[in-house]
Amino acid sequence: MSNKKRYSLLASSAAVAFVLAACGGGSSDDSGSDTGTGNGGTDSATEGEDAEGGPLTFETRVENDGEAIEGGTMSIGYVSDSPFTGIFSWELYSGNPDFQVMQYTMGELVGSDENYQIDDSGAATMELDQENNTVTLTVKDGITWHDGEPLTADDILYAHEIIADPEYAGVRYTSDLQNIVGIDEYKTGAADSISGMTLSDDEMTLTIQYQEVGVQMLQAGGGVWTYAAPRHYLGEIPVADLESAPEVRERPLGYGPFKVENIVPGESVSYSRYEDYWRGTPILDGIELQTVPTSTAVAAMENAQFDLFISMPTDQYDTFADLPGYSIVGRDENSYTYIGFKLGEWQEADGDEPAKNVYNPDAKMADVNLRQAMAYAIDNDAVGERFYQGLRRRATSPIIPNFSDYFNEDVEGYPFDVEEANRILDEAGYELAEGEEFRTTPEGEELVINFASMSGGDVAEPIAEYYIQSWKRIGLNVQLLEGRLHEFNSFYDRVEADDPQIDIYQGAWGTGTDPTPDGLYGETAPFNYTRWVTDENTEYMEQMLSAEGFDTEWRAGVFNEWQEYFMEELPIIPTLFRTEVFPVNNRVGAYDVTVGANPDDSGVSYHTWYLTSEDRATE
Repeated sequence: MSNKKRYSLLASSAAVAFVLAACGGGSSDDSGSDTGTGNGGTDSATEGEDAEGGPLTFETRVENDGEAIEGGTMSIGYVSDSPFTGIFSWELYSGNPDFQVMQYTMGELVGSDENYQIDDSGAATMELDQENNTVTLTVKDGITWHDGEPLTADDILYAHEIIADPEYAGVRYTSDLQNIVGIDEYKTGAADSISGMTLSDDEMTLTIQYQEVGVQMLQAGGGVWTYAAPRHYLGEIPVADLESAPEVRERPLGYGPFKVENIVPGESVSYSRYEDYWRGTPILDGIELQTVPTSTAVAAMENAQFDLFISMPTDQYDTFADLPGYSIVGRDENSYTYIGFKLGEWQEADGDEPAKNVYNPDAKMADVNLRQAMAYAIDNDAVGERFYQGLRRRATSPIIPNFSDYFNEDVEGYPFDVEEANRILDEAGYELAEGEEFRTTPEGEELVINFASMSGGDVAEPIAEYYIQSWKRIGLNVQLLEGRLHEFNSFYDRVEADDPQIDIYQGAWGTGTDPTPDGLYGETAPFNYTRWVTDENTEYMEQMLSAEGFDTEWRAGVFNEWQEYFMEELPIIPTLFRTEVFPVNNRVGAYDVTVGANPDDSGVSYHTWYLTSEDRATE
């Protein structure tokens, strides 16, 4: 399965990844962080290489000797300290634990290549008409939901209607969907259909009229919602009740290679193969997925309990890198860790005024000098090397290096420089009186900065404490919120709700497969958790999404300028770029995390997974 665009909530300093998917500018997602079973790649096994303490590199594909046995069940250990919620819906789910259990069963519409550009390898094809501002999605013949009903373009329309429903309480009604003609009228209840969406007579083609189309729409997830929901199965359920409905939580219906057979909420999912899967009947009889706490993940690997580990703790890499019976593949994640500054609040829609972020110039962290000083005070090169054995490295931008055409290599970011941090604070008037431990504000008042960070993994607390001590060295009184780390779900609930007790927080984003950052930093983006808004930033976002962006050289120039501007304004401190690794048992015939190779070619995908032995390898 190739990666799709998902802006994704990830655990920050913990080893476990979490994804909150979103449409285009709003997944997941991640990417979200998926298992990356995409396709193609090299034929050699993985070997990590540590070049003089630098970042480790890996092969992206492993193949093991042996003929495929008939059927068999592949066992997956999903390493997570947060249970999955069990919301089997692309439109409704809110965390990577749910993505990890959905991906084998729900199905996805479009395929993409090694550059994350949409191609014709998926369940539907897509055509973009720049002159008429339309996108046309056509579902291929012969694709069925797990109950045998055909997948149609009306199911794509229904997915849009869920998100645009007045009772929809999720986070995917972003600027991408608001770009559809007539959708705002549907959202407010002024219209009973979306005027800009037209079905063909046979209901296999959906034409979507946009106010404007941009080059980002050619990226997987880059502005077009390319997911379907079964209208025949869910359509009679009020949208407000969908999230808790048994049809979503207990008996989900997808069109992917495996069907859900049993769910133990928060703990495990059993899947059986779907004989009529459109790419071909899966080789495996089924999959068993089970959550594994980070504290026992290495022991589970030592005992060969699973065929595949996903979201394996990177902070424990040195303890499992050479365990017998497993090979390790790896790749750069489409993600980065960051420290965010709370700079405003989310304002709900009011009449004709859309929901949006509202910047507060009087926020505690509104002084850019304070933010820049805090960035210089932390040594993220050391954090990546010491806490993650080289599997993470200092981030320099909110655009990741994987987006090579848009990543500005000339932006240095904020290397460790305590002297510069102190200079900035001194000149900005944050005085440190003789004999005092902490600085005061330029107005002479006490300055206490409340820092929220997540639990999970062995290094979550040490990293949070390291940052606090680093800021203390430059005279800043930063205190861990309520004196403790917070569980993933409650942490993001409070961040999203703009809890006034939070001044700064440590999070992470999965970027998905479209570099356009409007869903994270745009004025109307719910995921813009810092609530940072400026006229200049809004203009950059509009330029990135404009029709002029089809001139990719011009668009790359806009990205480069924006990164310079963003890193100067610094609403967040990008802290770490990340590498993910996947231990694969040697009885798995082939496993691949290469981006973008076609599963209809030589690639490895869920339906082509196979085992070479009845027993799991121990050497």
